[in-house]
Amino acid sequence: MRTGGRLLVDALRWHGIDRVFCVPGESYVSALDAFYDTPEIDLVVAKHEGAASNMAEADGKLTGRPGICFVTRGPGATHASVGVHTARHDATPLILCVGQVPRHMRGREAFQEIEYRQLFQPIAKWIEEVDGADEIPAVVLRAFETATSGRPGPVVLSFPEDVLEESSAMPDTRPFFPSFAAPSDRDLSRLRSELQRAERPLLIVGGSCWSAEGCAAFRRFARENSLPVLASFRRQDLIDNDDPQYVGHLSVGVPQHLRKRVTSADLIVSLGCRLSEIPTLGYSLLTPPRPAMRLVHVYPDSLELNRVYLADVAIAASPSVTAERLATLGPIAAPVWREWARSARREHEAFSAVPDSEPPRGVDLAEVIRHVSASVPRATTVASGAGNFTIWVHRFFTYKQRLTQLAPTSGAMGYGLPAAIAAALRNPGGVSVCVAGDGDFLMYPQELATAKEYGARVIVLVVNNSSYGTIRMHQERKFPGRVSGSVLRGPDYAALGRAFGAYAERVETTAGFAPAFERALATGGSAVLDLAVDPRQLTPDLRLAPVSGVG
Repeated sequence: MRTGGRLLVDALRWHGIDRVFCVPGESYVSALDAFYDTPEIDLVVAKHEGAASNMAEADGKLTGRPGICFVTRGPGATHASVGVHTARHDATPLILCVGQVPRHMRGREAFQEIEYRQLFQPIAKWIEEVDGADEIPAVVLRAFETATSGRPGPVVLSFPEDVLEESSAMPDTRPFFPSFAAPSDRDLSRLRSELQRAERPLLIVGGSCWSAEGCAAFRRFARENSLPVLASFRRQDLIDNDDPQYVGHLSVGVPQHLRKRVTSADLIVSLGCRLSEIPTLGYSLLTPPRPAMRLVHVYPDSLELNRVYLADVAIAASPSVTAERLATLGPIAAPVWREWARSARREHEAFSAVPDSEPPRGVDLAEVIRHVSASVPRATTVASGAGNFTIWVHRFFTYKQRLTQLAPTSGAMGYGLPAAIAAALRNPGGVSVCVAGDGDFLMYPQELATAKEYGARVIVLVVNNSSYGTIRMHQERKFPGRVSGSVLRGPDYAALGRAFGAYAERVETTAGFAPAFERALATGGSAVLDLAVDPRQLTPDLRLAPVSGVG
């Protein structure tokens, strides 16, 4: 006989989970008690449910298994919904376990009661409220398989408090086995035919849950066929950016040369990318429902195929498995597009170089990111949240291997620090880098305490321009000179970092960054570097004229 809480924790262990992120709550105290006797699972207590769910989402990205997050009912669940939303957009396997009011109180609007099916229905793959302890093993198995199958994503499980206290003799289930659809021989033959007739093809790589073997196979396939490769939004780590076939990324602020390159292509092969708003520049580079160029769309969810774009070849399959099959085909055609690929690479190299222009006031973020890229080991994870500061990261950091870019395609502020902590915990003895705008950092600065408590080494680069830079940019476009609500008066970030036990200092010049970064690396713990950047420099290529009283 085991309690529901014991059954739940045993099920997680049975399915290979070794780490859980949470903020404790009385609604699942029976599960917390079970964790006490389960040293095989590392219980990481975050300081905010939003941060806990972001950590779990990042952990799901890094492991390919569902990231696991526990939160209490009501406010705990609503705070954690940000991680569920990110897991949906980023196609990350995640299981959010939420406490619920006891069964006899349901439907009365009891203390902190929420109907989770209604709350999470638009953003979760499956939501289930467990009605008895006997159901727990089977429900958890289904949750794992749902979160990892097809297009991976989030599952929400609700556990009434008395269910976790109830006793049951139900045995454990079998361990879960994720299933990945493979392309058929006919699918590969049709893809091959499209390439054989193309003159200006482009590969777009994206999606989630790529294996090391899949990434290596994709690289071989691109090289053998001299194919130019674009990374989708925040998926730059799927191919070594130093590879001659890599020609850039479809991200915020797509440069003019890349827009022209995409619209000039006569074939797009999208491998794992959903082709959503950001990588298509608001659906303008590829115009729905039928793009100007031919389209081969490989995606794991058949419901997504032909939903926005009518593909000439639609293949419902795992992009990683598809890449492994493609690599066995050898050279597909005489690459008449060899110079097309070479010129695209030259354009990318010119674009990713630090601009030869008037340096901005204070710290030059382009030089900072270039220095970090050259200084850290290949396996170092760089995490960021949302804001214009990420444009510098995407443009000037050279990603060299998979699982080194953690950034939310959902555009969620505050993601970077929790994600960097999750990455550091997966790399004991190593260090993760978080690049965060000042507004981005202030979402969850208290998670520095979590990093300290669990020995996660994180270096936080606070891009301090005293503003919400993205909003300021949009204001200047629509209401020039009328600055409203986008000025940010933050704290002393170095003092804040020291208060949480991190090494910290303020950097005010570009020349001062490299030695400060070396000191941060040498501390052996976490560090916060407050970078005073020019508030007028909204992007690497856009600088505002001074506005009286602002910046």
